[in-house]
Amino acid sequence: MSMRREAFLAHVQERGQYATRDDAERVARVVLALLGAHLIGTVRAELAARLPETYALILLNPLQAAEPLSPERFVRATAAWIEGATEKTALWDIGAVLSTVAAAAGDGLTHEILLQLPPGYDLLFGHPHPT
Repeated sequence: MSMRREAFLAHVQERGQYATRDDAERVARVVLALLGAHLIGTVRAELAARLPETYALILLNPLQAAEPLSPERFVRATAAWIEGATEKTALWDIGAVLSTVAAAAGDGLTHEILLQLPPGYDLLFGHPHPT
């Protein structure tokens, strides 16, 4: 059963402490587009099935990554795509989105997702922590 769009965005907004739903929407799109480029096969399809349709489509038609990005480069890439972002704010944005993705995916699928990603991504899937 996929999470509804409003519930997904509310989750991201709450975790990221964004002022508006639009802010949550913007970061969700960027992070999912970058994530989708790193996932393949049934894992990507299963995750898409658990996300709201808007975000499932982004995940399934991702920005093409020439190579898997290390967590640090994923953060830099996210910062580059979000207007006015820094690496510190991008790290927060990623945590807000990916912790929501992990909640939607459940533990088993999140584990499978992490197996497809370079080492260190488990930290990005945690809740954002104020620094």
